[in-house]
Amino acid sequence: MTRRRLTAEEIELWQRVVEKAERLNPGSHPAPAPLPKPKPTKPVTARLTAPPPPRKPPPPKPNDLNMDHKTFGKLKRGRLDPEGRIDLHGMTLDQAHPALTRFILSAQASGKRLVLVITGTGKKSDETGPIPRPRGVIRREVPLWLAAPPLAQAVLQISPAHLRHGGSGAFYVYLRRNRPGAG
Repeated sequence: MTRRRLTAEEIELWQRVVEKAERLNPGSHPAPAPLPKPKPTKPVTARLTAPPPPRKPPPPKPNDLNMDHKTFGKLKRGRLDPEGRIDLHGMTLDQAHPALTRFILSAQASGKRLVLVITGTGKKSDETGPIPRPRGVIRREVPLWLAAPPLAQAVLQISPAHLRHGGSGAFYVYLRRNRPGAG
């Protein structure tokens, strides 16, 4: 609840009440009368900072369903077997991104619909310090890569894999049909 400001009439009335009131501790110092707050003005400052880096596309939301519910249900329960898989374990980001791009585009070109991208859950750090270090750098980046060009045009759905196919260390990537004459 926001407080409203007192009007000049209400402030004057309060001052009269304070003047007529008797102090409980007559030896203590009287409090100065509160002055109304001045209106803040925005200081003009020049920005000398560099512009922020370009933003990456947001990761796809899990409740954005781009495929039919029946197939997605089978996918989530691990009832569909992937037609191809790539394991990004042990790769750096600079190695993993081009490898994933080649794999997804070639899988779509060969007519595959469901592929498994194994990222791993990330290496546990031996260092314990005051600043936590994130785990699973590739695991965090893969959905962003799949949502950005050139892979976005090939990917229909991204979903965490079922436990039998790697659980939280892997993703199902459901590819769009490669339509002849399109593109």
